[in-house]
Amino acid sequence: MDAPLQPVDALIRPWRTATLVASLIAAVELVLLVGAAVVLLAKPVSHALRDHAEATALAPIKTPAPAHRVKKAAPPRAKLTRAHTGVFVFNGNGVTGAASAEAARLQHLGYRIPGTGNAKRNDYATTVVMYKRGFTGEGLRLARDLHVQAVGPLDGVSPSTLHGAQLAVVVGAG
Repeated sequence: MDAPLQPVDALIRPWRTATLVASLIAAVELVLLVGAAVVLLAKPVSHALRDHAEATALAPIKTPAPAHRVKKAAPPRAKLTRAHTGVFVFNGNGVTGAASAEAARLQHLGYRIPGTGNAKRNDYATTVVMYKRGFTGEGLRLARDLHVQAVGPLDGVSPSTLHGAQLAVVVGAG
């Protein structure tokens, strides 16, 4: 006795179902493997990225070497001698006689003093040397002679106030 014949469709169905089940299992395994890789690699990768970012942030700035060397300009040299350089002295600290004392010191150094006076304010913390346009070298020389760090062009003082002087000194507290 022969077994009854099954339709062809019944023979194909178990194979199709087995393929779908195997594919579903493979997809779940893939998701689990990707998840495990993320969990295992995330910490070392984040540490490496943080270390690289810190190293980059703390590294000294690299400036490209210039194609040609730029020569620094020498500071301007004084054109006038000390005896021909006029210095007007202002009292900027409010201490009576400070401008006169500084003027005497400057005369001893050889500078010409056309006059002294009070500054518009008397709260200067440090002594300042100012120069007229074209007399930068003389201003720098006077600052060197007085051991003064603050040097610059006339600021708040009109050239006519200087009575012919090329430089002004505002005596400060320090």
